[in-house]
Amino acid sequence: MSIAVQLNGISKKFGTFAANSNISLSIHEHTIHALVGENGAGKSTLTKIIYGMYRPTSGDISIHGKPVHFSSPRDAINAGIGMVHQHFMLVPTLTVAENIMLGNEQTGLFRRLDMRKINETIRTHAGNTGLDINPDLPVDNLSVGEEQRVEVLKLLCHDASILIFDEPTAVLTPAETDRLFEILRSLRDKGKTIVLITHKLDEVLAVADMVSVMRKGEIVGTMEAASVTKTELANIMVGRNVLLRVTNPPASPGKTVLDVRSLGFRTQNGDNRLRDLTFSIRAGEIYGIAGVEGNGQSELLQALWGLSPAGSVLSGEVTLDGKTLLGKTPAEIAFMGVSHIPENRLRHAVILDYPVSENLIFGRHRETSFHKGIGFSKDALENNSKKLISEYDIRCAEPSVQSIGALSGGNQQKVVLARELNRPAISLLILAQPTRGVDIGAIEIIHHKIIEARMKGIAILLISSELEEIIALSTRIGCLFNGSIRHEFDQEATSFKRKEEDDFRREIGLYIT
Repeated sequence: MSIAVQLNGISKKFGTFAANSNISLSIHEHTIHALVGENGAGKSTLTKIIYGMYRPTSGDISIHGKPVHFSSPRDAINAGIGMVHQHFMLVPTLTVAENIMLGNEQTGLFRRLDMRKINETIRTHAGNTGLDINPDLPVDNLSVGEEQRVEVLKLLCHDASILIFDEPTAVLTPAETDRLFEILRSLRDKGKTIVLITHKLDEVLAVADMVSVMRKGEIVGTMEAASVTKTELANIMVGRNVLLRVTNPPASPGKTVLDVRSLGFRTQNGDNRLRDLTFSIRAGEIYGIAGVEGNGQSELLQALWGLSPAGSVLSGEVTLDGKTLLGKTPAEIAFMGVSHIPENRLRHAVILDYPVSENLIFGRHRETSFHKGIGFSKDALENNSKKLISEYDIRCAEPSVQSIGALSGGNQQKVVLARELNRPAISLLILAQPTRGVDIGAIEIIHHKIIEARMKGIAILLISSELEEIIALSTRIGCLFNGSIRHEFDQEATSFKRKEEDDFRREIGLYIT
């Protein structure tokens, strides 16, 4: 089988830090080749080198047997390489067709685009690959899964033969993930070469032909996906034995902490996003909300954290230890004993340009223990950082200097989790997608810390699109559909059915679709 991408001795340094070290790798044509590794292992850096976003410090690259030296992504695109980034590169106000042709208009100055011909080209590629989409739709009207189809069609319309996907399922529902895998297999069978970056090992084993494992910037193993188990792959990736399922002792819930009664949420446009939503959470239990994203999860979080958009209308009652929560500001809610890990950490949980040490105290910065005179105590910040970095295995060089934006996504998430779980006097912990974009080693740590918090008597609301996570951690499970709880599994049911996870997943699926 011919080789599509050949890497020989590739290294990449940023200052004194080696992101990639002496990597040699062969990616064969007409295969799906997965790259796995912990957050910060160097996967994204390596694919960005292949795509021309970074120049290697040393080493050589050949594409289809020809040596190449890319100075920009444009060079890589001209060589038949395309990349779908984890965060999509689309212009929301443009149509599907306009986004696909952006940067590849193929028309002269002051000449109009032939949109009829462009739409025909898009429909031809869509029909051949099952990527059904209306070229005339504005992108801001699309679902996340449809946006991803646009990104793939963009590569196909640019005649890419090598397609790189960076964490493509991070924001997809299970159904959208299954659909994506069908598309990837179809593209492979039609002669394309797929490079897949993911931290989800079940997905690797389901769709990949070959898998290469990266650790600390190096390739530590390449093998056929069919020849390795999930446990073996996890151990190679992390360099130690990994518990794929957290130990979850039986819960002994106490008094009701959060009580949500007939909660309604109507947008400024009159759309009812929550309808008569009712549930409660007791001290020392985890209430998991399972559901396909877009069924009211974001609106529930906004209501509970005081971030409902202007013009929206809330109805019903929400109380925390008997005191009303609705209408409070986030600062007031935090003062009441609520800690929150939001679904979008970049927007609501971190400031990328600030150092790790300061991100570790946001929301706690008024506490006198962190102060000295009119400013912060350098020693207090340093001691807090050392403690949390050690406890949560945060991969960070110099927390007082290194910005949190320089960390991998998984390590950013561990910073947020460490900060929120270590606030004083927490009675309610709200967790939204706590392990999104996080590798399997970090997931083990995060799940263990969540169980620890539950065993300390904290009431926990867990919202996750990962059914495996909901099943593994939850004391009770509420199935959210169209803005209300369609069915609830009590503690006895979750304890019993956790032992038969595959059947339990299918049963939950009946109530959320």
